[in-house]
Amino acid sequence: MEIKEIVKEKYGQAALRAATGGSSCCGASGNVGGCCVDPITSNLYDASQAGQIPEEAIKASLGCGNPTALAKLNAGETVLDLGSGGGIDVLLSARRVGPTGKAYGLDMTDEMLALARENQRKAGVENVEFLKGEIENIPLPDNSVDVVISNCVINLSADKDRVLRETFRVLKPGGRFAVSDIVVRGDVPEQVRRSMEMWVGCIAGALQDHEYIDKLAKAGFDAIDIEPTRIYSIEDARQFLTGEGINVDKIAMQVENKFMSAFIRALKPSREISPKECCGPACCS
Repeated sequence: MEIKEIVKEKYGQAALRAATGGSSCCGASGNVGGCCVDPITSNLYDASQAGQIPEEAIKASLGCGNPTALAKLNAGETVLDLGSGGGIDVLLSARRVGPTGKAYGLDMTDEMLALARENQRKAGVENVEFLKGEIENIPLPDNSVDVVISNCVINLSADKDRVLRETFRVLKPGGRFAVSDIVVRGDVPEQVRRSMEMWVGCIAGALQDHEYIDKLAKAGFDAIDIEPTRIYSIEDARQFLTGEGINVDKIAMQVENKFMSAFIRALKPSREISPKECCGPACCS
């Protein structure tokens, strides 16, 4: 089964659980009493944010961060959330950009889209539109969005270069890329990496930080910055890795503090630079 189909199935199941009052917990620690207790998806939204949206939107969240808290959003702007799930970040963004702005949510999973639209109805937020589609083929025109956000979804794509090119295409000149995602710092043995990715992001496919920077630059972005928001310790993953038959104590030094959630920022240049204007190796490469 292709990774896209695996992701669609897993997120569809998560949406159905959330819609019936359960938790969509993604991390290895699972849930206790119907609530996420893992160190990845829990405690990402503060009480003031949680009070603005339906409980089902929070329960459906499979994110690893809170891009709406870190991204600069202004009244009247247009925001696009890649892989919008149950709609939590779309609804929060819509409130921040106000009635003169707009927030789009893009998701490929019918169950998540149905849940998101129901959450929108419950929240009474009108400046929102949920679109069905894939983040590798964004169904919006060129130069139509001020800010692109995402919450631990780009890491799931098998073609991240295409996602970033599409993101660059739909952003207006001067537009901002502001996403939460899983990144890796340093080298990790392949077997251990695969197991950690399963724990961190339910089929993560995480990039190393320098790979993410290179891919963003290749897509045309500049002002690229990666800010760690949660660094995962070996103790966080001990139970899961032990269940995978891995000697945790033996691999501790190879994993400790190498997997993290991060806030990744970049800008689409306000205008294209012609070859005659090129003045450095970065723009001439």
